[in-house]
Amino acid sequence: MSGFIRRRPIRSLLLILLLALLGWIWHERVALWAFPDIISAYTAKEYCSCRYVMNNDAEYCRGYVKQWLPTSSFTDDTASKRITVSGMGRSNSAAWISEHQGCRLNPDL
Repeated sequence: MSGFIRRRPIRSLLLILLLALLGWIWHERVALWAFPDIISAYTAKEYCSCRYVMNNDAEYCRGYVKQWLPTSSFTDDTASKRITVSGMGRSNSAAWISEHQGCRLNPDL
């Protein structure tokens, strides 16, 4: 093995880095699996709070929740005060409950 490292130091370093990356991915697999849900859940909950709890206008709230990872669909049902957001293959909704309770996330779509 030491002969391989001496003959191909760049390839050996890349192999070690790849193994380290795979180890990190395995170690963080639960958090990485949950990440796609976070995008749509955060957007739905924060937009609902901005729009219906703080009573800001829709355009302001869209800018407030804008992220560098785009969402694929966004629905603001003003009649029922319910927001549904899809992104990275996951959907979440949030609905306004009351003035005192604010908005509640409903991830079971």
